[in-house]
Parts: sequence; structure tokens; C-alpha cells
Amino acid sequence: MSKGRILVVEDDADISNMLKIYFTGQGYDMEMSKRGGEALTLTQQQLPQLIILDINLPDMDGYTVCRTLRTNMRTKHIPVIFLTEKDDRSDRIAGLELGADDYITKPFDIEELRLRIQNAIAAAERMGLTDPRSGLPSGRLIEDQLREMIRRPEWAYFDIRISFFEAFREKYGFVAADEVLRFTAMMMSDVVDNTGNADDFIGNAGNDNFVIISTPEKAPAIKETLEKRFNEEVKTHYSFVDREQNGVKIDDGTGGEKLVKLMMIAAGPVTSKDKEFSDIREITESAAEARRKAQQANAGTAVSPGTGVST
Repeated sequence: MSKGRILVVEDDADISNMLKIYFTGQGYDMEMSKRGGEALTLTQQQLPQLIILDINLPDMDGYTVCRTLRTNMRTKHIPVIFLTEKDDRSDRIAGLELGADDYITKPFDIEELRLRIQNAIAAAERMGLTDPRSGLPSGRLIEDQLREMIRRPEWAYFDIRISFFEAFREKYGFVAADEVLRFTAMMMSDVVDNTGNADDFIGNAGNDNFVIISTPEKAPAIKETLEKRFNEEVKTHYSFVDREQNGVKIDDGTGGEKLVKLMMIAAGPVTSKDKEFSDIREITESAAEARRKAQQANAGTAVSPGTGVST
């Protein structure tokens, strides 16, 4: 199981290759970039658990990359470690003032860097900042975004859950289930990039439960595209036999088997234009109810124990 995804932004090929080989061997998924602009694009497509960022890059300096990350709702929580030849006190202070989590100068001790990376990722997970499987913001960061959202004049909030996820995990195991969560996070980011706004928020509230914060005018396109893409693309996670029978057979609890449908996304949006909401709890409860209705539609029946629907 991966320890997390690290994005290395470094134009020195020797250092970049060394980091990739070493940390891949340590169990991390590595993404490499030589340019700051490319790194920002990669970060939007799939959130890393941590970024190792050189200051001297061909297209923009690392300070600009870090500043951009910290001003975007979807990336401002990602731990950043500056890796650079600059050792002046003013350079270190400049990096830390921008919100970098650490600062290491070249040449560096690879074991020290490993420990700093391990500690930074663990700290983010311990504080409930990110989900370790999807890499998306969770817990406290979602709560912070909700408090910020309700102060805006217009907003759209989605409560999203994967229907029939538990049946898939029972049949295929937790490793395959975790891969579905990572796929969902990447797919949602792509959908929001193409149909939403640049600073829309995506979070993982826990296990197979996700949230999106956008704007009312973007909500219909996000919902339609998200459901259409997930329901088609998730089929690649199933065997040919299960795709053909449109479901998985699992124990029905009485010694027999029951067929549970292929996974589907159930999205429940509410917006500031629906009605006047008094507080965050009312918003989340309304979105959860809208999501449950979408799950019932997926199941083709009312939600009840044994339907395979996760509520």
C-alpha cells in the first residue's frame, strides 16, 4: 500500500532521478516535474500528499509556485518542503512566510529528508487535514470551507456518495476499494476543472463520502458530468463477468447469494438559491437528503437494509 503521493518540482535531472528512485523504493508514489507551471497543473489534476519544491525553476521561481498553491482553495493545505541551494536567512524566512512547511538546502541528507516528509504527511493526517487514500482535504478543512461558504452571497454544496461501494469492497477487497477512492478523487478534480470554477473546493468527508463546493450556475453541469463519467468509467474496476451481469454476487446472509448493482455516484446538491438557510447544519442535512433520494433512484427502490446502498 502506498505511503502517499509526492510531487517533486526540480529541474536538475540527477537530483530528480535520485529522489524518484529512493522514495519509490520507500513506498511512495512519485510524480516529477521540471517546471512550476506544469507542477501547478499536475497538482490540480491529482492532489499530492506533499510537494518538494525547488526555488530556481526555468519558468517561475518556487516562491511564486508556493504562493499560488496557498491562495487556491483546493491546494492551500498541501505540505510544501523547499529544496534549494539558497542558504541565506532571508531566503528561508521568505519561503516560510509564504506558508512552506520546511526548508532544506542542497546538498542534503536523504535520510533527514525522508523523516521530514514522513513527519509532514503524518501531521497533516493526524490533524484531519487530508484523507490518506484519496489525498483530498477532509475533517477540519471541510468544516473551514463550509464556514467560509455560508458567508458568500451565492454558493452550491454537494453531498456525494458512491452507491454499492460496500458490496464492491466485500467482493474485491480493500486494496481495490482504495483504488476506487483514488480514481474518484482524480475524476472529480477533472470534472470540476472542466465544468466548474478554478477555486471550487473538493473534499473527502470519509470513506466513500465526498463534497464539492461551487456556485449555483455551475451546479447542474457538475452533477450531470460527474454522474455520467463515474457511472461509465468505474466499470473498468470490475471483472468482465461482473460487467456483463451488471453487478457483483455477495453473501445474502442466509447461505445464498444476492446480486448487487455496479457502483454509481449519488450527488445531492443544494444552493443558496433554493431557499434561505439558517446555518451550516441545515445545509448539510438538506444536501444529505437530496443525496439519499439520488441513491434511491440508483437502487430503483427505497433505501433499506440489504439493498446494497450505503447511506
